[in-house]
Amino acid sequence: MAKKFACKDIGMSCGFEAKAENEQKLMEKIAAHAKSAHNMAKIDTKTMSAVKSAIKEA
Repeated sequence: MAKKFACKDIGMSCGFEAKAENEQKLMEKIAAHAKSAHNMAKIDTKTMSAVKSAIKEA
């Protein structure tokens, strides 16, 4: 089933939202966004936990 994520759901102020057919593809989109928009070369453990908790069924 498709998955979705929004930065606002983890307290970020940007308007990024993404959907993908599965969690792996969604995480690829999230990682690319984190690098380009939030200057995060790697998502730290605390943020990754928050991201995974905020992923919902689309």
